[in-house]
Amino acid sequence: MRRILRDNGLSIVFGLLFLGSLVGQALAGHADFINRQLAQGGEPISFGQYVTSADFAVDVAENWQSEYLQFFLYIMATVWLVQRGSPESKPVGRIGPETDEDQQVGRHAHDASPPWVQAGGWRTALFSRSLGLVMGALFLASWLAQSVVGMSAFNAEQLGDFADPLPWPEYITSADFWSRSLQNWQSEFLAIGSMAILSVYLRQRGSPESKPVGASHTITEESG
Repeated sequence: MRRILRDNGLSIVFGLLFLGSLVGQALAGHADFINRQLAQGGEPISFGQYVTSADFAVDVAENWQSEYLQFFLYIMATVWLVQRGSPESKPVGRIGPETDEDQQVGRHAHDASPPWVQAGGWRTALFSRSLGLVMGALFLASWLAQSVVGMSAFNAEQLGDFADPLPWPEYITSADFWSRSLQNWQSEFLAIGSMAILSVYLRQRGSPESKPVGASHTITEESG
């Protein structure tokens, strides 16, 4: 058990942090929702009703879609774009999808390679792009979920104000939908850019996201 915990520490710790923060968000969101309801002369709702409501779901979905967008764009951008001196970047001379030898595919695959790499053909081609495809699919799925539950939350407010609800095609072109999306996207883009630049000049001893403490600022793709 101790070995399992050690070997899977990152996924276990961040999984627990995710669950804890999700529960915390639900509890704080429920309290805030009740305060807003009472301030507007409405009736409070139970915790179970809140966590199954569009109001809670849209907040969760808009966070998820922005995170998956961050990873999808970073995975795809780092194939072709580089940042000299950053451990988050490939060396300048390796721009692009790289050779079969670099990627250990085709005749360069070995016995320990994943089965789909050894199989060749469409399976190797698909596996070679599987991370980007899955991240892109998760982004689109969570963005679609955000648009659906966001529409429900928006229309609930519209009806409360005796205004006409919007159908889905109109909602996805509305200011509410794009405001929710863009306010999250800009923070993700800032975080990615900051990490790429700051890791050129700053260090964190022992972290694979940082270069070795004594490494030159100009060294690219070297983890410590």
